[in-house]
Amino acid sequence: MRVAVPHSLGREEARRRIKGRSHELGDLIPGGMAEVSSRWASEDRLELGITAMGQTVSGSVEIADSEIAIEVVLPAALSFVEPMVRNAIEAKGRKLLT
Repeated sequence: MRVAVPHSLGREEARRRIKGRSHELGDLIPGGMAEVSSRWASEDRLELGITAMGQTVSGSVEIADSEIAIEVVLPAALSFVEPMVRNAIEAKGRKLLT
């Protein structure tokens, strides 16, 4: 699942804000029970490992000039929560940029 969050901050400012709030990435997953590990793969790509509800999923945050793209790969066993996760990512992704 890929969720694009538009912004008008520019790439550098978006990157600065994401880096400053990366400790809040676990809040992207509803329920508050997610553990998130993160690693900057490049200047504009943050790779994520997310453990929630007994499942481990991968994800990433890609920073561009006018949007951040948050991608989460949900296993089939968690496909039923995709709408809830998508809505939370859209709402909380905007908050990461504030």
